[in-house]
Amino acid sequence: MQLLLKMLTRTPLALLYPIGWIAYFVAFRVLRWRCEYTERDIANALPERSPAERAEILRQSYLNAADTMMEAFWGFGASAAALKERVVIENPEVIRRCQEAGQSVVLLTAHYANWEWLLLAAGVHFGIPIDVVYQQQRVSAIDTFLHEARSRFGSSLIPREEFVYTLMARAGQLRTYALIADQTPRPEHPKFWTRFLHQDTAFFTGAGKIARFLDAPVVYVAMRRVGRGRYAVHLDVLAGPPYAHGEDEMIVERYAAALEREIRASPADWLWLQKKWKYPKPEAQVAAMTAAADAGSR
Repeated sequence: MQLLLKMLTRTPLALLYPIGWIAYFVAFRVLRWRCEYTERDIANALPERSPAERAEILRQSYLNAADTMMEAFWGFGASAAALKERVVIENPEVIRRCQEAGQSVVLLTAHYANWEWLLLAAGVHFGIPIDVVYQQQRVSAIDTFLHEARSRFGSSLIPREEFVYTLMARAGQLRTYALIADQTPRPEHPKFWTRFLHQDTAFFTGAGKIARFLDAPVVYVAMRRVGRGRYAVHLDVLAGPPYAHGEDEMIVERYAAALEREIRASPADWLWLQKKWKYPKPEAQVAAMTAAADAGSR
């Protein structure tokens, strides 16, 4: 399997795109893979869009996901110069100022545009080690391949289960930590609820806690698609030290607001397939059960 994956990293992007289109056609047109709940999530998140607009967002999101997958393979084998040409950082001085001030940095982004290229391009542009929290893959061959590919330009991948220990061990070092923070916490994990795209939505609380522990600024990394296989990145400072008590939640709130602005600007560039709304907010769940019980007693 690793041999096949490595062969894909040596395939020109112009040849990978047709493979991606076939994957899109099979997943979206033939199997209708995850279409039912993805269509529902888009309707709930963007009720102001017409049915025709939402249908096009659904279709384009599958096509963008296929392109992103093929671009990721290409990026895993691309040179630093090639990646630097295709991913432009508009205001790199934000990170450089932190470096000059001797500050660690917490970078927050999402499954938006091409997050795989984002990690590689950051290593190329800034030339600094970036510690990335990631979820290990169940298939060891795939996990090994992804670990090696994502670490090509100095990034260090830290399994989610080991992150707290690693953070404590490196507390005195100047580091840059990157988190893709739009995943949904497990029901039993700590979480912060906020209104996001018209819905009660759970987010991880870790970003704020990490920033306070490191006394580090938090930077939102906004990536937009400017053409097929070409992206621009803008860095927005969400918060900075000194931090007061309770600012953990403020950081998450600002992150959610920044991500919502991106999604509204170009909805099809978000990975709707990841199923963000997996369970209701507890109060809403109780209210729904009460309403159902009342209806049954009539």
